[in-house]
Amino acid sequence: MDEQHTPPTGSAGGGLDPRAELSEFLRTRRARLKPEDVGLPDFGRHRRVPGLRREELAQLAGVSVAYYTRLEQGNGRNVSAEVLDSIARALRLNDAERIHLTHLAKPKRQRKPVARTQQARPALRYLLESMDGVPAYVVGRRAEILAWNRMAAALFGDWGALPAQERNWARLVFLNPDYRDLFVEWEQKASDMVGYLRMDAGVHPEDPQLSALVGELSVKCEEFRRLWAAHNVKEKCRGTKRVRHPLVGELTLLWESFRPAGDDSGQSLVTYFAEPGTPSAEALRLLGSWGADARRSGADASAP
Repeated sequence: MDEQHTPPTGSAGGGLDPRAELSEFLRTRRARLKPEDVGLPDFGRHRRVPGLRREELAQLAGVSVAYYTRLEQGNGRNVSAEVLDSIARALRLNDAERIHLTHLAKPKRQRKPVARTQQARPALRYLLESMDGVPAYVVGRRAEILAWNRMAAALFGDWGALPAQERNWARLVFLNPDYRDLFVEWEQKASDMVGYLRMDAGVHPEDPQLSALVGELSVKCEEFRRLWAAHNVKEKCRGTKRVRHPLVGELTLLWESFRPAGDDSGQSLVTYFAEPGTPSAEALRLLGSWGADARRSGADASAP
């Protein structure tokens, strides 16, 4: 069966088109699977498309080809949770991908318009101020940096000196050359950043500012354009980052992201720290001592 691939387009309201996003996500997940990956015979026939055919995926999920085709064409209006679960299992989706599929296929009606501007919650600002020895910041939707403490400024740079629009992790990672040097595994950081934006887009496809950000980065950065087209998603939770700081050298840091329960603002508190007794812990201590007078506190300077 021949399959036409049409790039996703914006919706009439200026956001991303949910139907196109659902279609492309399913197509790319199916394309990465081979018959032998899922226990199907491969008779060596020439395949005109990569990965599994729609017929094969429908067979694995226990649905008709016509039903799955309608879903992959972006029509998920009446799909049940049970069918989505079957398709997720057939596609070997991870937890983040399953959540993303549900958001795309069964989007929730937004109770209020998407906010054009975001402010860090006061409680999170107070918490930042109390975390004197830990680099920490608050990130909102669209990867916007909303507030940060003195240690985050010492580690990542003085975000207070940037225009408010530029305080955005996606713009910094893809458009600011300094951040290509800062992150030792820049490619992984870039991939993670696109995955976070994809998750955000699944929840808020109608957000025109997110759509504009994606459009801007797609025009200005080939790497972003390639990663965005892959439709990979990732949840922000925890990990390890290697940072190459111009003053204290290379640090290996652990990071944890915390989102308050019951908070639908999309804001997270992100903290960085080093294992005790390691060279990175000592370097972080020295960095904090050096940055005490040389950096402004982002928690005080980040208000628009």
